[in-house]
Amino acid sequence: RLNYVGTFMYQSGEHVETSRIAHRVDGSGEFERLEVLDGSPREIIRDHEGVRCVLPEQKTVIIDEPGSGRRAFPARLPVSMVSLSENYRIRKGAVSRVAGLKAQALVLEARDGYRYGYKLWAEFDSGLLLKARTVDAAGGMIEQFTFSDVRIGGAVDDEALRPRFEPDEGWQIVDARAISVARTDSAWTLADPPPGYVLTSVMRRALGPNRGEAVHMVFSDGLAAVSVFIEPADTHAEGLIGRAAQGAIRVYERTLNGHRITVLGEVPELAVQRIGDGIRPVER
Repeated sequence: RLNYVGTFMYQSGEHVETSRIAHRVDGSGEFERLEVLDGSPREIIRDHEGVRCVLPEQKTVIIDEPGSGRRAFPARLPVSMVSLSENYRIRKGAVSRVAGLKAQALVLEARDGYRYGYKLWAEFDSGLLLKARTVDAAGGMIEQFTFSDVRIGGAVDDEALRPRFEPDEGWQIVDARAISVARTDSAWTLADPPPGYVLTSVMRRALGPNRGEAVHMVFSDGLAAVSVFIEPADTHAEGLIGRAAQGAIRVYERTLNGHRITVLGEVPELAVQRIGDGIRPVER
């Protein structure tokens, strides 16, 4: 709901990345441009028509729905803190300064091992998230986003939102848009969800010629979110494929009934494993 322009940093371990963001809301809708300034160039353009992730070194553009997936920093504050109280202990922290602005801290401590804790700093007058820290059970930082400078309000001109990279004929266009289906029509179910996690959406995505389609299920506790991708497997062997971790993201993969199940989310390994092991075909 706000106009803002700023630069923020992402930190996880020794990895640090800087991004520039411009966001505008007017009578014609919501518009956003985010450019990663370090390493391989990446640009994300978002408006009411969709989301375009531009990867110039790979000469690739990935197109997705405008509301698909979890919103990124700084648009990741939960709609209601009240609904989170069963899974998090929530308290106000101190008032401090972030990027030169007065900010109110909010502390969310996880009540169990199925989610991380968070410390969030919201700009005192507008409520815009200025800083977000994800922490483990001991309070250690897993990852952090923080604005180094930001301007809230005022006009955001067209130039700030204009794409920097223009695809040409040699680029690959990947259409990742999915078809939303009723939660009861997914053909898969989670037998024993972790406390607080509920199914929030189900989508079907085409995998390409002769490859069938993938089912994409999202489970959330209102703040943390876990994606489950189910697609045909090349083998009918069943069991664990592997685990992986990058920053706050945990990945768990297994095969079942000729399908590959991939579970990923910004949650502890305990959560992705329980969800991955609990996914089952619906009995007809």
